[in-house]
Amino acid sequence: MSAASIRPLPLLLLATLVLPILAAGPVHANVTAFEARVDAAIQRFYDQVPASQTLASRATGMLVLPRVYKGGLGVGIGAGDGALRVNGQTVQYYRKASASFGIQIGAQVRTEVVLFMTQEALDRFLASSNWQAGVDGSIAVIQFGVGKTIDTDNIRDPILGFVFGNKGLMFDLSFKGAKYSKIVKQ
Repeated sequence: MSAASIRPLPLLLLATLVLPILAAGPVHANVTAFEARVDAAIQRFYDQVPASQTLASRATGMLVLPRVYKGGLGVGIGAGDGALRVNGQTVQYYRKASASFGIQIGAQVRTEVVLFMTQEALDRFLASSNWQAGVDGSIAVIQFGVGKTIDTDNIRDPILGFVFGNKGLMFDLSFKGAKYSKIVKQ
């Protein structure tokens, strides 16, 4: 492929989508501010998602990613930092990275919460340094919206995922292929 055959507009658009993802910055740069974003995300989760407090109270762990950035132009990428809370305390920080291929264009920022409903699921996640959704464990995406309820008595999946607060022009609720890597505290 010659340099003349590369179209600058799609590359410029892709760079515009990718730069905010790469500029998200490490959690450890300002832990206090990051923990405040996690707290705010948990409160929004409780306010916006039906039955979230009931499910969270049953969970053995909660991974909260206050800002997950996704962008795509044929190839999609996403990234965000999160905190794993057990008994209300942060026990580990994680970085989520994902890539996808196919027909897609746009960008979005969203909040994600992953609930570990069994100790076994949480232990497998904690034991892995690079846990991948769909390979190391499946995340059941819980869909909700105006007028919908969540039947907490019939949910039996060991890992539940929630996506909310979407802002942008891209629609994707999946967790498949996302890789969660531990961030070493400095």
